[in-house]
Amino acid sequence: MDIWSWSALVCIMINTTKVQVIHSRSHWTEFETTRLIRGSSNLRFIIRSVSKEGNTSVESDVPFPSDYIDLLKQAKKATELALKDGKQLMEIEFPTAGLESVPGDGEGGNEMTDSMQLIREFCDILVTPEKARQTRIFFPEANEVKFARQVFEGASFKLDYLTKPSFFEDFGFSEKVKMADRVKPDDELFLVGYPYFNVNEMIVVEELYKEAVVNTTRKLIIFNGELDRIRSGYYPSFFYPKLAALTKTLLPMMETIYYIHNFKGRNGGTLFRCYPGPWRVLRKVGNKYVCVHQQETMPSLKAVALDILPAA
Repeated sequence: MDIWSWSALVCIMINTTKVQVIHSRSHWTEFETTRLIRGSSNLRFIIRSVSKEGNTSVESDVPFPSDYIDLLKQAKKATELALKDGKQLMEIEFPTAGLESVPGDGEGGNEMTDSMQLIREFCDILVTPEKARQTRIFFPEANEVKFARQVFEGASFKLDYLTKPSFFEDFGFSEKVKMADRVKPDDELFLVGYPYFNVNEMIVVEELYKEAVVNTTRKLIIFNGELDRIRSGYYPSFFYPKLAALTKTLLPMMETIYYIHNFKGRNGGTLFRCYPGPWRVLRKVGNKYVCVHQQETMPSLKAVALDILPAA
């Protein structure tokens, strides 16, 4: 990568309690070493990009999470800011088989189980105790709720489901649940967990949004819904017209507030976004991530894999 494409070379010098940041063209502040460097040596160099105006925003400087605890804290902050901005339909998407894993690294059942546990941890830090009973968490089907009751033991969240297994389940059919009948008047926040195993699940999510969120003050978060399958045309419109139609009806209404997608191979990297910051393409150099590209709108995964990362 051309070093002159970066607008600042930052030298970080560590003393016992603080990190002194020496820079060339933008204002920097001191911050605690525990936020940035753990078990580091006495001197490190980090290259950071700044905007054309020479200013960096706090949001755009959100680092790639160090672990899932860090990730959930970042997702919580992004959600709070999105809610403050009046967002009603939000997406959170990240790998559960490891922060650097790619789709397919984990077994499907394990990924769903991991997502359920992470949903519990996320809701615990996002929702205040007095608002727990106004939070309804939807799982893909009724059978999932039975297991969820164990994971959510002791919590006051309302646990619900999108679809109900039918006699023809082995053939891909499930009994549709009328969402208007599931929602209660005091519900304020809906969180839908991993609605991707059955193609009907996201269609029901759209119904939930239209019937229970639009023209109300309620909010809806889709948690690890693998919506990239729909965005990329994985489901042919000829065979899945309703699912494909979501790219024109539901997805344009949605704000992706927290997102991680990894790319492996010689030109590997990560597409990362933490609301309200920009979309950034990161590349790992040693034990640090550097930003090689950023933009305000979400780039397609194809563009990142075939154009942005190879050119970085």
